Amino acid sequence: MLTRKQIQFTPQQARALRREATRRGVSESALVREFVDRALTITSASPTPRQRQRLLRAIGRYRSGLSDMSVEHDRYLAEAFADEE
Repeated sequence: MLTRKQIQFTPQQARALRREATRRGVSESALVREFVDRALTITSASPTPRQRQRLLRAIGRYRSGLSDMSVEHDRYLAEAFADEE
């Protein structure tokens, strides 16, 4: 069951939404629902205040043995994910 909601978009948002819905072959409403689901999933995946405190306490507690980790962290992360493929 769907609940009807009324929202307003800027002209640019409306055009972009129409283009993307057309490109995907779905209704604008379906696309908005998908975007809302995605946004809510991201928001709910954010750490709680308790988790955030635990994460902050972990900073600097471990050593990688790499002298350039603070500068090259993105490269090392990309390499680690590439190794998993």
